[in-house]
Amino acid sequence: MDINIRPITPDDTEKFFEMMCRLDEETDYMLYEPGERIENTKDLSRLRARIEAAASGEDLLMVAADGDDIVGFIWAERGTLQRVRHTAYIVTGIRKAYRGKGIGTDFFKHLDNWAEAGGIVRLELTVECENVGARNLYEKSGFKVEGVRPKSMYVNGKYVDEYYMGKILNLQN
Repeated sequence: MDINIRPITPDDTEKFFEMMCRLDEETDYMLYEPGERIENTKDLSRLRARIEAAASGEDLLMVAADGDDIVGFIWAERGTLQRVRHTAYIVTGIRKAYRGKGIGTDFFKHLDNWAEAGGIVRLELTVECENVGARNLYEKSGFKVEGVRPKSMYVNGKYVDEYYMGKILNLQN
C-alpha cells in the first residue's frame, strides 16, 4: 500500500463522490445514511464547484489516494464573513481498510500548515461521542472537547450526542 496524500483536483470529482458513498456504507459516523448521498445528488456539478473553490486555496481539501482510488479526505472550510474568517470547520473520513495507518495524522499536519499559512486561528469540528478512534486522533492533533451537543443526530433508531471540539493555533489578542 503506497498512500499519496495530495490536494484534490476537479478531475477527482467522480472518484471522490464514490469514496464518500462507500464511507456512508462503512460507518455510522458520517452525516449521510447509506444511500442517502446518492439519492440527494442529481449531478456532481455542485461538488465539482466546491472542489474547484478548494483548489484555489481558500479552503483545504486533501485526499489520500491508493493508486487511482481515493481512500480518505480532510476538508476545512474557512469562515466567509469577516467575524469568522479566522476559523475553519473540519470534516474528515477514511475508508475502513485504511484506518490506523497514519493517514489521519498526516491529514492534520497538512491542515495545521494550511491554517497557519492562511492566518486561521481557530479550527473546529464535531464528532459523535461514541467515535473513540476519531476523538483520539483529534485530541492527539491538539483539539479539545469544548462541549456536548445532546441528541444532535439520529442514527440507527437512536439519538446520538456529539462533542464539539476546537483547537486554537495562534492567539492574536
